[in-house]
Amino acid sequence: LENIFNRTGLIEMTGMTEKDVIIFVRGEQYYDGAAPDETELMTEGSMTIAGDGGIILEYQETELTGMEGTTTRFTIRDDTVTLTRAGGVNSQMIFQRGKRHSSLYETPWGTMTVDIATTTLAYRLSSQGGVLEIKYTIAVDHQVTGENQFKIRVRERTR
Repeated sequence: LENIFNRTGLIEMTGMTEKDVIIFVRGEQYYDGAAPDETELMTEGSMTIAGDGGIILEYQETELTGMEGTTTRFTIRDDTVTLTRAGGVNSQMIFQRGKRHSSLYETPWGTMTVDIATTTLAYRLSSQGGVLEIKYTIAVDHQVTGENQFKIRVRERTR
């Protein structure tokens, strides 16, 4: 695999391969019968493929998402996706289909407990890009507030 990565312009470093990518993020939030709140973002980022098969997608949030100054990272390994945000917003959310995970979500306005119950987690990613889809319910301070979904498409950045 390392030879394939070298021929496609990936950068190798200590068993990891990093590539510049374009990331398209579509987020939808559904609350009690109201029309969905939709957000779309297209941004430059990076995709790192680890020697153990894990994949990391990383990009900078913008003013459009309300989290300017925050770095967002999706770490994908086997049946688990971990979403980590650091900067203006600090959080770590763990997605595993059929499981519930709790974490703290820190914002400039305060910290809250967030429970995530993942209903769908699917991805098809390779060194050329692909798709990641996550659907989940979210509870803030143990009260379900709605259903969310991410659909992320990744493609190689052309120069």
